[in-house]
Amino acid sequence: MRRLYFDGHVSRLDLAGRTGLSPATVGNVIAELLKDKVVVETGQIDSDGGRPAVLIRVNPEHAAVLGVDVGETGAAIELFDLTLRKLAAVEKPFRLPQESPASLVSLIAKGVDQALRKARIPAQHLLGIGVGVPGVVVHDGEEYVSAPSLGWEKVPLLQLLQPALPAPVMLDNGAKTMGRAEMWFGAGRDARDVAVVLLGTGVGAAFFNDGALYRGATSSAGEWGHTCVVVGGRRCRCGADGCLEAYVGAGAILARWAERSRRKGVGPNDEHQQFQDLLAAARRNPSAAAVLEETATFLGAGIGNLVNLFNPERIVIGGWVGHLLGPQLLPQIRQAAAAHALRYPFSHVSIEIGRLGPDAVALGAATLVVERFLASGGLPRAAQRSAESSRGGRAMISRT
Repeated sequence: MRRLYFDGHVSRLDLAGRTGLSPATVGNVIAELLKDKVVVETGQIDSDGGRPAVLIRVNPEHAAVLGVDVGETGAAIELFDLTLRKLAAVEKPFRLPQESPASLVSLIAKGVDQALRKARIPAQHLLGIGVGVPGVVVHDGEEYVSAPSLGWEKVPLLQLLQPALPAPVMLDNGAKTMGRAEMWFGAGRDARDVAVVLLGTGVGAAFFNDGALYRGATSSAGEWGHTCVVVGGRRCRCGADGCLEAYVGAGAILARWAERSRRKGVGPNDEHQQFQDLLAAARRNPSAAAVLEETATFLGAGIGNLVNLFNPERIVIGGWVGHLLGPQLLPQIRQAAAAHALRYPFSHVSIEIGRLGPDAVALGAATLVVERFLASGGLPRAAQRSAESSRGGRAMISRT
């Protein structure tokens, strides 16, 4: 299933060579998958002296998947076919932490229903729903979300979402789902040791070692935004002083601009527009230019720490702030990172802007569902749900 999903349009003989299975075994498996409409035949190619080889691929219409990006200013709900081609999208604005978890779940449920109706997809056609959220998603038998910046302490978000949504739900941290998307389809696809960093209202990261996501002992690996860059520095939303997020998070950058230019403080719902204004002003306004230069320095220092700690071959910068700042500041960020990183590991790392734009978190959340589907070998949805039920529903949580 993995070879079919990622390679696509391959013959049975090619699959045998790529998987190490016998041609007879591949033929039997493909026959079952064709019967269940998990895969389809897509044409044929001529072979030397024999019958033309029939090409196989995963059937994009076999099922639909949903990815949900829960940010601090709203949720993006995106519907995909099985090959992750977008079919519909719905935006639900809100503000965290003002929105209660129960109210948040209600808004997501409405958005899911709207996306399905928009694409004219019945709910029973859904394979699952992946959700990327701020904070630490803990998997220790009692799944919950902890996000000190939002005032969330052990919020049982999965247990709230599951009965409100029409398909099995899988939950993970948004930086981790964005990282998965970049590893599957974006800037990390051909690399093995990668750090994917998310810059937005909050700041996070996902680390991939030998292609596998590293979670840490309590699933909180990647809280890069809460590493200290200034001892005794600015107060962070998490309650600590000097965190990287207190210098390169959206609110922190705009607050420094307001201080330097004596501007009125920015409202939380105006962050995107204010950032556009800051970037435009930097071309002619010394205060705005100084804020961006300072931001590049702090961000470079944080990236230098990643180089020294994890020795990645690639660092990918994403998130809405990352995509706005990156094109303008990438040379300065690289220069600052070089100044704070050990020379030899830095000489072997590339620093790039993510390729998937604002869809990355939702797309990565959808990969949680597809990953489970591939791991099941294309097991029909009814059989998957029966298996999940027999395991107490724990297959709904991704540990990959």
